[in-house]
Amino acid sequence: MIIFLSVLGALLLFVVGYVLRGVYYIRKAKALEAEVAQLEASREADEAEAARAVVARGFVPGDELNTELAAPPTAERTAALAAVEAGDWEAGAAWIEAAGGQNWDERWERIRALAELAATDDAWLLEWQAARPGDPVAAQVNADASVLVAWNVRGSKRANQTTREQFRVFHQLLAKAQEAAHEAARLADPADPLPYMIEQPMAMGLGYSNERYEELWAEITKRTTTSLNPHTGALQYWCAKWSGSHEEAEAFALAAAAKGAPGELLSMLPLYAYFEQEQHESDIDPDVWLKEPKIVAAVDAALADVAAAAPDDPRTVRVRHLLAWFLYWQDRYEEAVEQFRLIDGWIGHAPWTYSGDPRDRYLNVRDYAVRQVHATD
Repeated sequence: MIIFLSVLGALLLFVVGYVLRGVYYIRKAKALEAEVAQLEASREADEAEAARAVVARGFVPGDELNTELAAPPTAERTAALAAVEAGDWEAGAAWIEAAGGQNWDERWERIRALAELAATDDAWLLEWQAARPGDPVAAQVNADASVLVAWNVRGSKRANQTTREQFRVFHQLLAKAQEAAHEAARLADPADPLPYMIEQPMAMGLGYSNERYEELWAEITKRTTTSLNPHTGALQYWCAKWSGSHEEAEAFALAAAAKGAPGELLSMLPLYAYFEQEQHESDIDPDVWLKEPKIVAAVDAALADVAAAAPDDPRTVRVRHLLAWFLYWQDRYEEAVEQFRLIDGWIGHAPWTYSGDPRDRYLNVRDYAVRQVHATD
């Protein structure tokens, strides 16, 4: 009996000790949770204060950043698109014609803006085509809208994250878009490169051979040699993620940039090629690689090119977005902040759009550069 009571007492002591230890660890865990929550709240408060300090220097708050456009739209663009959305296709046609017959980059931008509307509601485009059968501009809008519809079906995810059914419908729609582009080329003025520019994304989606793409590129350069949009389209084709390689993309970019006169902005192409490579190769350390002499030289060339461009050239903003990124990684913070002041508020362009959260990427880079410049204030 005495032995039994001793064993029972020992067991009770063990149980009580175990419970007490459990209570201790529970309290300890709760204390640690409270400490972590306090640290997290403190970190968030510090980040909020740092963000307010950047905004106080004249930069746009994060929740006001536009992630769709690379620059603020002109009043003419806003009015034209609003009229088209209301069913006035003639306003859209007049807006495109107002771009002139040789400003191919601007004309393409306007075609694309109308195509984006038609890709979701084409009732006004059908009215346009019925009222003006064989209108070459309407044909171009239709062809580009067909490309966008196809790409909307495919989605923007990587190939291994896209279903077989998506690819099947995507290719079917692209084949129809290709027919529309060829019809647009038949109707267009022989000097007009736009139908061939519209075909460029089809070359990627349908997997044109290098030889076939060279034929398409020849049709474009026969009509324009300095337009920026077709060059950026060609660069995409030659990238490793489509039908080329990093080496081919870089070679194309450097050759094209070398042919560009000051102010024509073809110096953007090497930056785009290096950016694509950095994004594609997971083992690249941008903090090291983007400081290589050839990339620093490419940045300097782009800065000079932008300085030589016409002050009202709307294409310069596309170069400035990339410049802000490269200057940041090259620790050239004052120069980066100069670019951020010129693009701030509108971030619908690479490099920001290559992130799942463009706003977060932009704010991290912009705010860090601003803090470095004003660290001693």
